[in-house]
Amino acid sequence: MSAHDQLVLCLCELTRLLWMLLLPLGFLCVLLIAVLVLLVLAIRFWLQSLRNARRARDARPTVAFFHPYCNAGGGGGKGALVRHQGAAEQILQNDVKLTKMTMYADINFVVYTGDLGVTGQQILEGARRRFNILLPRPVQFVFLRHRLLVEPGLFPHFTLLGQSVGSIFLGWEALTEFVPDLYIDSMGYAFTLPLFRYLGGCSVGSYVHYPTISTDMLSVVRERNPRFNNPDYISNSLFLSAFKVVYYCLFALLYGMAGSCSDLIMVNSSWTLDHILSLWRSPNRTSVVYPPCDVSAFLDIPLEDDGDRKCHSIVSIGQFRPEKDHRLQIRAFKKVLERRREGLKLVLIGGCRNQEDEDRVLMLRGLCQQLGVADRVEFKLNVTFEELKREMGEATIGLHTMWNEHFGIGVVECMAAGKVILANKSGGPKLDIVVPFEGAQTGFLADDEDSYADAIEQILAMAPAGRLQIRRRARQSVARFSDQEFEACFLAAMEPLMGTLER
Repeated sequence: MSAHDQLVLCLCELTRLLWMLLLPLGFLCVLLIAVLVLLVLAIRFWLQSLRNARRARDARPTVAFFHPYCNAGGGGGKGALVRHQGAAEQILQNDVKLTKMTMYADINFVVYTGDLGVTGQQILEGARRRFNILLPRPVQFVFLRHRLLVEPGLFPHFTLLGQSVGSIFLGWEALTEFVPDLYIDSMGYAFTLPLFRYLGGCSVGSYVHYPTISTDMLSVVRERNPRFNNPDYISNSLFLSAFKVVYYCLFALLYGMAGSCSDLIMVNSSWTLDHILSLWRSPNRTSVVYPPCDVSAFLDIPLEDDGDRKCHSIVSIGQFRPEKDHRLQIRAFKKVLERRREGLKLVLIGGCRNQEDEDRVLMLRGLCQQLGVADRVEFKLNVTFEELKREMGEATIGLHTMWNEHFGIGVVECMAAGKVILANKSGGPKLDIVVPFEGAQTGFLADDEDSYADAIEQILAMAPAGRLQIRRRARQSVARFSDQEFEACFLAAMEPLMGTLER
């Protein structure tokens, strides 16, 4: 037998062996896919039977909001996420104030929350006390036991992926506890959307405050720029940076696939819109709905000439989270004090969600001691709405330093209160809020310690009449972010989905 014949024989034997292995493997794959499809169909049938039983009992449809941190305080003095959530429920139920809402009087409202240490009534009372929200009709709360699965502290590495996988399990708990007709994610857990749509058979909508991942985050890693979410040991390593870019790209692909399952997409700013369009690629279902800012609550703070003030205070409003960059505020304030020693103080107002935030406050207090400004910096934690207004009424400047803030309710509220706002030159403040009104300036923008210090100096050096003009324009300009504007935009966006509910 020639060498050629032996080679042909070997190839034939190899082909026969591969076929013998691949054929049963192919059958096994088909069988597993069939079992998986049947399992999904069985789960869907079971969940829909639960919903049908509930509908037969209640005789009306239900709209459910996914909000694991419903009882948490938030930024802007109102609690950014809690404020959005409460306002959304208030709008859909408020058939007393809005005649258009009488068509929704026959709908139940449910909130999925992970706050196990409180009752539903205590949550509503907290919303009334802290955020001035009073719901005219009762809301049912479904308490979730496994909120720990979405805590960032549970995932010291691969946090985005870990929290997203955790949200799927938490969403499964929510879905099995209560199957709604319409599901709305109001906290950015996009990976729960396909769960409720394809297994629960629900219509799904989302209100995105901040994309879980953004093209800006990818740019930070590609450029090896150290940030709070890109530590030095990664930015200094070419290999780790390349690995993180691949990880972010794959995660962005999955995030886009999950988000595109939404029947309706609302975003809170132009900055968020740009990122969601590039990731979810659903322009026909996406609209901007600015978050509700109760600007009227601050209009009773008088606009007066502050030329006779002996002490000017700078007030900062926001949760004590790393991205709020309170360190930048303190360091910039230190530079201002080096130039202007008398009659100036910094007041940091914000909420602490957990022990990690409380530890961060201790670190910030230590920084103040280290820089020698502890006697000029005050920390106001978890304050009431009344105390917030009092501090804002006494302030001259409203300070904001978060890079790429998705919107900035605290910025809006400072402007409504008649403060001269100094915000970060990025995100919502730059694109939507601190923009010219009737062709004139409404505030100041900065992006580093020196530019913040220079801007504070510029504001304080202005003639009191010049500051007063900016404050008046700023107050007038934020009327477009009022509760009434949110109501109109939210209702217009929600109407197609609400119309699909069977009554």
